[in-house]
Amino acid sequence: DYKGQKLAEQIFQGVILVSAIIGFIYGYVTEQFGWTVYIVMAGFALSCLLTLPPWPMYRRNPLKWLPVQESGTEDKKPADRKPKRHAKN
Repeated sequence: DYKGQKLAEQIFQGVILVSAIIGFIYGYVTEQFGWTVYIVMAGFALSCLLTLPPWPMYRRNPLKWLPVQESGTEDKKPADRKPKRHAKN
């Protein structure tokens, strides 16, 4: 559903943003860029764990599909169809 997709996108962006800020601050304080990368990668892994599986919180508003309708095109024979008109040059 669309509300579940919006929630997943917000969670994904929030976790990435928070982990980037924390990683930047921690890496700046310790003067180690590697820690920044590790923290951002951990945030990415956490956000994937939270948003990729079809958790029930993302499926609260299912879409209502239209019922299947019979089109009736299978009953027509090829001879019953109108011939195609080609453009004249």
